[in-house]
Amino acid sequence: QAQPVESGGGLVQAGGSLRLSCAVSGFEMDVYAIGWFRQAPGKEREEVSCINSSGFRTEYADSVKGRFTISRENDKDTVYLQMNNLKPEDTAVYYCNRYGGSYCIGGPFGSWGQGTQVTVSS
Repeated sequence: QAQPVESGGGLVQAGGSLRLSCAVSGFEMDVYAIGWFRQAPGKEREEVSCINSSGFRTEYADSVKGRFTISRENDKDTVYLQMNNLKPEDTAVYYCNRYGGSYCIGGPFGSWGQGTQVTVSS
């Protein structure tokens, strides 16, 4: 089954920025909504942001609104998460996954990749 490949994580100081990438293969990415999720130690995985298949509709968790921006390039089969003004509470492993259709409903549907670690120091 197709797995996404996340990259771009790293160690950054509070207030810094990172840009995550999610590369997908094995399915037609341009027909699916794609979401970014994160899991911090000892916590459940949570949705951070989602973008519909065309890229015209986006959603964000309250905790990241105004700081994170999701985007996609369907011709490159890649979804991005630009993270600005990072906070220590953003520290987590970040994953991407597709939804079952074109819109951000029904929760993640596909296989999980390895994720990419984001660590924000205070």
